[in-house]
Amino acid sequence: MSDDHTNEGRKRAREAGIPLTGEPGGWNAITDVPGVEVGYVTLVEGDDVRTGVTALLPRGRDGVGTPCAAGWHSFNGNGEMTGTAWIEESGSLAVPVLITNTYAVGPVHRGVVEWVRANCRGMAPEWLLPVVTETWDGHLNDIHGTAVREHHAGAAIEAAASGPVEEGCVGGGTGMRCYGFKGGSGTASRVVRYGADRYTVGAFVQANFGARRELVVAGVPVGRELPGPVTVSEPVPGTGGGRPVPPGAGSVIVVVATDAPLLPGQCKALARRATLGLGRTGTTGSHFSGDLFLAFSTANPTALTSTFPEDDGSAPYESMRFVPWGRMDPFYGAVVESVEEAVLNALTGAHSMTGRAGHHVPALPLDEVTGLVADRTG
Repeated sequence: MSDDHTNEGRKRAREAGIPLTGEPGGWNAITDVPGVEVGYVTLVEGDDVRTGVTALLPRGRDGVGTPCAAGWHSFNGNGEMTGTAWIEESGSLAVPVLITNTYAVGPVHRGVVEWVRANCRGMAPEWLLPVVTETWDGHLNDIHGTAVREHHAGAAIEAAASGPVEEGCVGGGTGMRCYGFKGGSGTASRVVRYGADRYTVGAFVQANFGARRELVVAGVPVGRELPGPVTVSEPVPGTGGGRPVPPGAGSVIVVVATDAPLLPGQCKALARRATLGLGRTGTTGSHFSGDLFLAFSTANPTALTSTFPEDDGSAPYESMRFVPWGRMDPFYGAVVESVEEAVLNALTGAHSMTGRAGHHVPALPLDEVTGLVADRTG
């Protein structure tokens, strides 16, 4: 059981020959949506630290504080995403989105506050509701440790950039598993043509969910046919070995971005469609998985800006341009396709890893998977 700490020999799903539908953007990543940036801090130290932090910036660092229309959805609520009450109330998102491990939400939350205080002094100086979300990496990582600190949140934000996005064992996805194989961070995008206009829908996942027997790739149930044990179960750390982790537990976070002009309610509808993209990869949705999804639109940059009322008798109005509800289906399809491919990219991009207590998680065997898919689809 070798532990490969590089992505050498790993490929994205399309590069590996897996047939997927839809037209991807130039980088086939969430960063194909103009303005969106992704940054990582990856922590691999000694035998027990396999974790990190991911930052997604809807409008880049310079755009922090400028709201996006946004909505969120909980497919299964065994997880955490902070700030969602305000997203639901206001229909807007004006802060970076940070993803980490379950027990690191606290320091990352504080780290976002400190970064905003230092870099965005005009933005809510007395009040801020960061969006920080998580999945559980306790199989490979000492999740009870303190490897993730406040400054890592700021470092991930500072590292955020446009362009191609690294996938697999990076950022918050460093220690994650997916369908019994090494999972982690993945992304994909789709182009949507709307009349004379061209928009992009992009998805980013932190994939840490699914039982091996469930895995479906391009419609082929490969999880049941790959050699080796179908399920892996181990005691939860700190429970004395008496409570095994159920197959399929762990969680998945999905962030969907688009530059199409949408209402907050339409963003929420996009977030709901992430469920169908995950379903294409085989999951039935474990009770022990936190499956939380967020979607935002970078259009209408000034429409949702909050201002304190002035005592000058003024009564301002705002307006929003948006795609009619009856024309949303192509955008829904783009979400489903992007989320499916993002999960597969997390699997095909991740290398095998050994971590806490000698636990080893193998990489998805690309040759075997592509062979099974080719036999069924060719």
